[in-house]
Amino acid sequence: MTASMDTDTRSTRLKGLTTGTHDRLDRSIMAGDPFADVENYAKFLKVQYLFHRDIGTLYDVPELAALLPDLEGRRRFDKVVLDLSDVGADAPEADGAPRFVKGATVDLPTALGWLYVAEGSNLGAAFLLKFAAKLGLDATKGARHLAPADEGRGLHWRTFTAALDAIDLTAEEEARVTAGAGAAFTRVHGLVRRFFDGV
Repeated sequence: MTASMDTDTRSTRLKGLTTGTHDRLDRSIMAGDPFADVENYAKFLKVQYLFHRDIGTLYDVPELAALLPDLEGRRRFDKVVLDLSDVGADAPEADGAPRFVKGATVDLPTALGWLYVAEGSNLGAAFLLKFAAKLGLDATKGARHLAPADEGRGLHWRTFTAALDAIDLTAEEEARVTAGAGAAFTRVHGLVRRFFDGV
C-alpha cells in the first residue's frame, strides 16, 4: 500500500489508533511531576534511557536506513546518557535484554511501529524542554535529548512520516506496524510506573 494524497495515510491512521494510549501515557508522565525538581527529572531520564536502549540497534539496520531518512541522526540514546550524567544520575538497572537485540533478525513492520513512537515523542518534546529550562537545563546540558533537530521539529517529523507513509506493506504487515506502536507505548507506560511509583 502506498501513501495517498488525502488524510488516509499510515501515519494518520497510526495516530488515530494510538491516540487514547498516547493520551493516557502523557497523563501518567505528568502525574509523576517529572519537572518538580532534578531528582524527579532524573526518573524521567531513566524512563527515556531504557526505552531508547530498547530500540538502539534499530538505527543500525540497513534495511530501515534505506526506508527512513537520516535514521542514524535520529538516534537519541547517547544524548539521554549525557543528560543523566549532566544531572548527576546513574543509568538505571536494566530490566532484561533490549527489545531489539543486536545481530538478531528484525521484523521491519514491528520496528517501524516502535520508531513511529520514538519520533512522535521528539515532536512533542517542545513543551518538555520549556519545563526543563525551569530546572536550569537546556539543549546543551541535561535536556539534550529533548532538543529539536537542526531543521526544526515540524520538518523533521514530516520528513519521517512522508517516508513511513510511502513504504509498501501488506495488510498483515500494516497490523504489525500498529502492534509495534502499541507495544512501544505499553513499554514506556510500564517504565513510567516503575520509576514514578505506579502512576
